[in-house]
Amino acid sequence: MQFLELIETTVVSMGYELVEFEKAARGLLRVYIDFTHENAEQGQITVEDCEKVTHQLLHVLTVEKVVYERLEVSSPGLDRPLKKLADYVRFAGKEAIVKLHVPMLDLQHRKTFQGVLGEPDNENLKIKFKTNDGLAMLDFTLADVDKAHLVPQMDFRSRKA
Repeated sequence: MQFLELIETTVVSMGYELVEFEKAARGLLRVYIDFTHENAEQGQITVEDCEKVTHQLLHVLTVEKVVYERLEVSSPGLDRPLKKLADYVRFAGKEAIVKLHVPMLDLQHRKTFQGVLGEPDNENLKIKFKTNDGLAMLDFTLADVDKAHLVPQMDFRSRKA
């Protein structure tokens, strides 16, 4: 079993989604987890979730004799990256920033768009964004995306009764 498959299988078997995996310098392994789309109502990933996954991965990596120095398990954060088609389905209606590989000629050679994700239509993705003339809709595919992430939404209102 390949290294990435080993980590993904472990994370998924625990009821989480593997958002991103990174092998960094000096033997550092970074694993970003989130709740699956079906379990999204559980809210944000907590320290306890990260601790549980870390504990299990330490055992699996030891048994499989994987060479590494340090393991970090974390939530993807408020600016969660969008990597898979399932991410665009899950976060339709949310604000995101999408950077394309190639500029769009008919849109003033722009590569970066901030707006609200539309509901994907098969492999076709959409983002509604503001222009000088009002609102516009950009259709693109996952292959067009260099990187994309959610725009953090924070509520600083107090919880006074």
